Amino acid sequence: RWIFYINLPVGFLALAMTQAFIEDPPYLQRTTLRRIDYWGLALMAIGLATLQLVLDKGQQDDWLAAVWIRWALTLSAAALAVFVVRELVTDEPIVNLRILADRNFAIGTLLITAMGIVLYATTAMLPLFLQTLLGYPALEAGLAISPRGLGALLAAIAAGRLIGLVDSRLIVSAGFGLLALSGIWMSRLTFDVAWSNIALVTFVNGLANPLIFIALSTMSFATLRREQMGGATGIYNLMRNLGGSIGISMCTTLLARRAQVHQNVMVAKMTPYDPVFQQRLEALRKVLTPKVGASQAGPQALGILYKTLVAQATLLAFVDNFRLITVLALCCIPLAVFLKRARPRPAPGAH
Repeated sequence: RWIFYINLPVGFLALAMTQAFIEDPPYLQRTTLRRIDYWGLALMAIGLATLQLVLDKGQQDDWLAAVWIRWALTLSAAALAVFVVRELVTDEPIVNLRILADRNFAIGTLLITAMGIVLYATTAMLPLFLQTLLGYPALEAGLAISPRGLGALLAAIAAGRLIGLVDSRLIVSAGFGLLALSGIWMSRLTFDVAWSNIALVTFVNGLANPLIFIALSTMSFATLRREQMGGATGIYNLMRNLGGSIGISMCTTLLARRAQVHQNVMVAKMTPYDPVFQQRLEALRKVLTPKVGASQAGPQALGILYKTLVAQATLLAFVDNFRLITVLALCCIPLAVFLKRARPRPAPGAH
């Protein structure tokens, strides 16, 4: 738990540097202090907090089977519905939802939500796969995933140079294409996968993220007015993080449910009438009999085979998740076509 305290010194340093070096642009300094929409703030806090609670605890408490989850979802839906109405009718909304009428920003927000789902789901699933199924220690699992950072660094440098030279829609499409490619590779993982293959997949996955984020952010905000930037940034980042919560919750739920489905299908083969099962069971009995005795060899052999079946079912559940991630990434590519081509917004004061 101590690792989470790293946010404190970094956060205080960021706060100090913000106060020292960042100031509002002139067009914001000239505006008068607005009245805060406390009702909108309260409704948004209630709606998002209860939704996040449901996403975090849903699988643990069996989703709608739990009474408190049904109440929490009802409260969240009601609060967010009233929040949307409130923000659309009030003169000074805390979140200006009207900017979603801008086509680029609306499509960009949808795509960044999908990116959050894919990115966070992959980030959550891959270490779980390495440690629970392949038996990697935490350090080795972390090293296998670390090439993602190198890929992101290289892609960020390339994306910064490509913006303005190449149509940003192509860059976004290429990013989602790389996400889909890494998803296809991950959907082919087996128990025999090598460490180098995992590193390659995570490297390709890392290449995709800056291509999408930089190009998509540029296009999403390029058609907005300067005074809309603050509210748009809040909505954009909120939806990316909310997409991440949805992605993690969705994949952990599907992992548990699909593992049960595959287990139910595969266990039908563990019968006295299946010759392959009987051969494996008898072979294990012969190996175990000298070690534990004839009376214990049978149950232990059956336990070993069942443990293997559970591992195989879990592997297939991971594969299902990675396939779903791939399909979602592929579905995002056509949406990029509907973005308007726009040049990056010049910095304030630039000529």
